[in-house]
Amino acid sequence: MDQFTKDLTKTLLSNGDIKELFRQQLETAINHILQAELTALLGYDPYDRSGFNTGNSRNGQYYRLIDSEYGKLKIAVPRDRKGHFHNHLLPAYFRRQDALETTIIQLYSKGVTTREIADLIEKMSGSYYSPTTVSKITAQVTKQIEAFHQRAIKANYICLFLDATYLPLRRDSVQREAVYIALGITSVGIKEVLDYRIAPSENAGVWSEMAEDLKQRGLKQVQLIIADGMVGLQPALLHAFPKAKFQR
Repeated sequence: MDQFTKDLTKTLLSNGDIKELFRQQLETAINHILQAELTALLGYDPYDRSGFNTGNSRNGQYYRLIDSEYGKLKIAVPRDRKGHFHNHLLPAYFRRQDALETTIIQLYSKGVTTREIADLIEKMSGSYYSPTTVSKITAQVTKQIEAFHQRAIKANYICLFLDATYLPLRRDSVQREAVYIALGITSVGIKEVLDYRIAPSENAGVWSEMAEDLKQRGLKQVQLIIADGMVGLQPALLHAFPKAKFQR
C-alpha cells in the first residue's frame, strides 16, 4: 500500500503512464490472490513450519500471459506437488479476463463482505471461492493497509498539506464519506502521502487525532501547515505543531 501510494504520487507528478502503473498493480494483485488460494488449499503459509510433513507442499509455478484493458499481464500460477491445486480465478486456456479486473477493483475499493466477494466470483467464472478463502485473500490487503498506517514518518517536513475529499463508500448502503489526506513536502520538493483516514464527515477533531498520530510515528517538525478555513482546524493543528505557521 505504501509503495503503491508513492508510485501513484510519483507518476501523477511526473505525468507518467498511469495505465502502466495500474497494469503492474493488477498483475501483482492477481499473483497475490493465486498464492493466497494455494495457501487456503494447503492450510499453511509459505515457509511455515506447521506445513512440514503434511504430505503436500508448494512445487514452483508456471507462467501465463493474459490480455487486459491495461496491457498484457504475466501471471505466475503456483503448483502443489500432488497436483490438487486448480485455481478458480483464471479458467484454463483463457487468455483474456475483463471480468477479473472488476473483481480486483471490487476487492480493493469496496467494503463488501467475504460472502459477497465469493458470490461475485462464482457468478463471473462459474467457480466458487469459500468465504474462508476470500478472508485469507482480503487479510493480505488488510496487512498492507495496517502497515501503511503504522510505518515510521520522517522527522522533518517543510510543509504539511491537509485536505479532505468526499467519496462514495459502501457500508450497509452507499454513502459519501470524508477521506482525510495528509501530504508532506520535503526540503527538496518531494511530495509524500503521509497518511489518510476515513470518517462520515470532516471535522477538526479527526484532523487533531491524525496530527497527533503523525507525531507519535516520528514527525517532529513542520515549518508550514496548509489547510482550509474550517472552524477549529487551525488551533487543533497548531496544538500538535506549535512552531509551524498556518496558511489558508
